[in-house]
Amino acid sequence: MTGVAIVGLGMHRFGRTEGVPGRAQAVHAARAALADAGLRFSDMQFGFGGSHSAGDADTLVSELGLTGLPFINVANGCATGGSALIAADAAIRSGQHDLGIVIGFDKHPRGAFNTDPGEHGIGAWYGETGLMVTTQFFGMKIQRYLHDHDLKAGVLATIAEKAFRNGARNPMAWRRKEMTADEIAAAPMISHPLTQYMYCSPGEGAVALVLCRADRARAYTDKPVFLEGVAFRSRRYGSFEVFSPWTAIDRADPPTVEASRAAFAAAGVAPSEVDVAQIQDTETGAELMHMAETGLCAHGEQEELITTGATAIEGWLPINTDGGCIANGEPIGASGLRQVHENVLQLRGAAGEHQVPGDPRVGFTHVYGAPGISACTVLTR
Repeated sequence: MTGVAIVGLGMHRFGRTEGVPGRAQAVHAARAALADAGLRFSDMQFGFGGSHSAGDADTLVSELGLTGLPFINVANGCATGGSALIAADAAIRSGQHDLGIVIGFDKHPRGAFNTDPGEHGIGAWYGETGLMVTTQFFGMKIQRYLHDHDLKAGVLATIAEKAFRNGARNPMAWRRKEMTADEIAAAPMISHPLTQYMYCSPGEGAVALVLCRADRARAYTDKPVFLEGVAFRSRRYGSFEVFSPWTAIDRADPPTVEASRAAFAAAGVAPSEVDVAQIQDTETGAELMHMAETGLCAHGEQEELITTGATAIEGWLPINTDGGCIANGEPIGASGLRQVHENVLQLRGAAGEHQVPGDPRVGFTHVYGAPGISACTVLTR
């Protein structure tokens, strides 16, 4: 088996781009990634990609090139991008291919995601009672978490304040205006204790990555970043996840715990060695919970870390340095790859105004989605 490196990056700015289809955004990102690696689409031996609302990724070959390569569509909710990356990693690590591309993109309509409970094996009653609205689920889940770990709800506004501050420094972000914690806390309440600006919004954007065998990486870039560990897990009985129609008496670890442990074990890296992390922040409660579920800290430690600035760009554990989902929005197919894109920039030292100081060498990403799935990566240089 061989190692895997990321040698090309491409991105279409997240947010709202009127008049530009999601497919066009994907093509833009793919061409940018190929140019970054000094390659052409005809050099690609395979492709994996996905989108929730903007079309089939495999049909992008109509614009990129009709070369006959195997291009597989991936659909896995918010973990679509992470799942596509894991599939590409396996294709190279197994020796089947040496070089390929991963593309994630989306263009969602305005308003909340509209999902049919029947698609998740749940009765119509679940939607009729309002539980299919994910804002309510996240509100209930963070209420219990704050109670169980004796954390103050005020920390949720501080997390969002950091997200908007980081987004203001990131030219590819959607939300680029800073907001204070007081402004965020005073915004309209959506699902207690989460206010309007503590949630991300469905949006648009695209990311593409070119991957190759690690031993050939320097043929394409002088700053390769290595995909040391990747893992994906689904939920077990007893974990409380999005679109869960009930809660079990017995409680189990969420899939994030198992996925992060597996990724760190595969990389031979401890969570304490992480220099920069991107973790799912569909809302600020998710960032709070996932900090501990991924092993980056212990449950109950988050409040002190956040309020003392440890998770800021200049802190010792910088998290969501590009603004996360809060500042970038959530184009489902692209979010997981956006996290990897950001970490590669950080490890290259090319993140500009939102660059983490101190020459970071280890990056970690985590994406989570319905109905309880999680994908994690460990990157090094």
